Amino acid sequence: MKTSDLQLTDQAPFYKTYTDVLGEVELMKCMRNQLENFPKFLESIPEDKLGYAYADGKWTIAEVIHHIIDTERVFQYRALRFSRGDTTSLPGMDQDVFVAGANANKRSKSSLIKEYQIVRQSTLALFEDFDNAILKHKGIASNLEWSVGTLGFVICGHQKHHRNIIRERYL
Repeated sequence: MKTSDLQLTDQAPFYKTYTDVLGEVELMKCMRNQLENFPKFLESIPEDKLGYAYADGKWTIAEVIHHIIDTERVFQYRALRFSRGDTTSLPGMDQDVFVAGANANKRSKSSLIKEYQIVRQSTLALFEDFDNAILKHKGIASNLEWSVGTLGFVICGHQKHHRNIIRERYL
């Protein structure tokens, strides 16, 4: 599946930001490329910068990285449910509550990278089994209708969006 295969109704305008940042990409190739490239990007960040926030009230770099990981887990779970035909409406997530409870600032860079890699490998294992029909399965989360494919692209776009923010505002 490519980003151009998504229908406008597959995503809310806010989440379209995450698919637009990707451009035209193939989902599985994007996931695999990010698994290879994102840890390299994280390695380039000095360990002593992990606790840096560019303004009062903004997350630290470590918190942003952990937010990426947590969000991927939540969206992966949604994709699993919808791919299996579960029509139960799923709640949203409060990202600020997640960040506050994550203790990200106590983590080492290597532990964050390792956790990211494990989560992305799990996402890949899940999505590798999806054919085009499954990628079109839909469900409700955060009071929005999502396709499984859109969830995959948002996982990728969300990561890229935050990587860009780290580059532009933190480093």
